Amino acid sequence: MASMEQIKHLREMTGAGIMNCKRALEETKGDIDAALAILKQQGLAKAEKKAHREARQGLVETYIHTGGLIGALVELNCETDFVAHTDEFKKLACDLAMQITAMDPSFITNDDLPEDMDPSQACLLHQPFIKDPQKTVRDIITETIARVGENIKVRRFARFELGKD
Repeated sequence: MASMEQIKHLREMTGAGIMNCKRALEETKGDIDAALAILKQQGLAKAEKKAHREARQGLVETYIHTGGLIGALVELNCETDFVAHTDEFKKLACDLAMQITAMDPSFITNDDLPEDMDPSQACLLHQPFIKDPQKTVRDIITETIARVGENIKVRRFARFELGKD
């Protein structure tokens, strides 16, 4: 049986619901790493089910680096205005704008990527996430989709650097 401390710890790590954490821990006989893998797989499955849904709501977020010499603008879409106004969605949008500022991607995905370019550098969704390099930006978006229950898409972005064309 999973202890309340284990459930709380797993919930803090994943953002998954209490009952989902409890079931995953019971299924793995208290093994946190195995439970984490189960919850991650469930999140991926949820995100895949939502991938076809239209995402036309959302927000435009900016990030200006200290000193005002570099900044980014990102349009992040979701399915409803309700989710667009949640703190979790706003934080994701801000993190993505910061990612774009720091890592200077050229593309959102590798669909338009020339063959001679490295997707982990040139494509936003394939880049290691600056706040947790063990995950990609796509992983972070997928985790948020699983938590908020809606499809999320990066529609477009622009990065500005003073004196650079």
